Amino acid sequence: MEVFCLFIPLIFLAIYIFTDYFLHKLQNLPPRPWLPPLPIIGHLYLLNKPLHKSLAKLSAEHGPIQLLQFGSRRVLVVSSPSAAEECLSKNDMVFANRPPLLAGKYLGYNYTSLIFAPYGDHWRNLRRICSLEILSSHRIKEFEPIRADKACLMVRNLYRSSSKQPTVVHVKSIFVKLTLNTITRMISGKKYYHSSDDVLTGEEKDMAHGFHEIVDEILKVMGATNLGDFLPILRWLGVSKLEKILICLQAKRDLFMQKLLEELKGSMSDGNHKKNMIQMLLYLQKTEPESYTDEMIRSLMLVILASGTDTSISTMEWAMSLLLNNPSILNKAQAEIDNYVGADRLIEESDMPNLPYLGCIIKETMRMFPPGPILPHASAEDCTVGRYHVPKGTMLLINVWEIQNDPNIWDDPKTFRPERFEGFRDIGFKLLPFGFGRRSCPGEGIAIRLMALGLGSLIHCFEWDRTSENEVDMSEGTEGLSLKKAINLVAVCRPRPKMLNLLSQL
Repeated sequence: MEVFCLFIPLIFLAIYIFTDYFLHKLQNLPPRPWLPPLPIIGHLYLLNKPLHKSLAKLSAEHGPIQLLQFGSRRVLVVSSPSAAEECLSKNDMVFANRPPLLAGKYLGYNYTSLIFAPYGDHWRNLRRICSLEILSSHRIKEFEPIRADKACLMVRNLYRSSSKQPTVVHVKSIFVKLTLNTITRMISGKKYYHSSDDVLTGEEKDMAHGFHEIVDEILKVMGATNLGDFLPILRWLGVSKLEKILICLQAKRDLFMQKLLEELKGSMSDGNHKKNMIQMLLYLQKTEPESYTDEMIRSLMLVILASGTDTSISTMEWAMSLLLNNPSILNKAQAEIDNYVGADRLIEESDMPNLPYLGCIIKETMRMFPPGPILPHASAEDCTVGRYHVPKGTMLLINVWEIQNDPNIWDDPKTFRPERFEGFRDIGFKLLPFGFGRRSCPGEGIAIRLMALGLGSLIHCFEWDRTSENEVDMSEGTEGLSLKKAINLVAVCRPRPKMLNLLSQL
């Protein structure tokens, strides 16, 4: 009798597994791991950090389309170009939503921001404003002098610190200052990362310090995973640590941005109109106050600040790391710039069409280390992917990292080879660093221009070496969903001899 009692749990487990398996088959749901989802946690016990590599391992075993259970959420994982195309092209409208995650509630103004808003009239209006008013080709061109000025400032400051002897520099901090000062100048006409030569008032110092704190916190929580998104029981037991951080961060962001709005409203009354993104929107607010509310303006600007900086900074740092490990490619890039730009002026955005190899370096960097290795979407209704039934409300994760590093798709994908992008090539859904379709990144134009200008300027004006004979560590960080280096890049920098005359005049 005691032996029989011991077998009862095993019998019930077997019944559960077989019943669950046949129900799964009966509904024609996508394949999933042989190991069944466990009560409450689902398949979370199969996952490790980083998530994109853990999902890639499961895809290698079970195929490019698989259905997992993340706690209470059903998750479709896609890891092939054809399946990604089916989701983002054929079913683009079905998967035009973002999953309702905790970050969207607090940082996304209760799921009303451009990033987190569900597909519909409100989201289409936000996207229209971005496409036509603040991120159009015309607007991007208008802001070109700002980007040129910040790139020149970056070069000048680096030259002053390295002109007498080779200097060890923290490369990421250079890109942080370049990117954030450029974005904030375009947003508000201000910069918050100052050089030692700048004379600041007490109020300017306080604003800069407050901005630095907010940015540091944003970069820490960007892409942070929250188990409460998948295990509601954790939220029922109390507010999570991350949730408290998000609540506090949003309050700080809102207060800072509203203060900035009020300041710019005052400056507009003095006759300054539409010199930056906020002023453009405040000008429209005068004629359409119900459409261009303060909250909507704050939301859009914070989206551009958060999503438009972290990804560009990471990509430029990865690119410099790859170039230091491949000096022949660095030399080739310098030769291309020397041949076209010369040594009498700095590189300009208008030069980029004539510097294709520099563009190939950026594409190859984003292929190997996509800033967003996983694209999250959510299905608004039932649909079919790869002949399988996908129920409404399913969370979709497109494993961009796996697609772009798959040896069956890319020849020798672990090797940094920018030449693979030379000449025309129909890449299709093999390369998705900015997503695709309705929810693709609206800031792609600015990001590409800023990365090419920033990276090109450093390559053009300076010689770069590793700090030792060992190759730069290319380990990936494991925290969050964005792809960052585990160890920030430190390199030796010195001015190029042929550029000394120009650099001394900056």
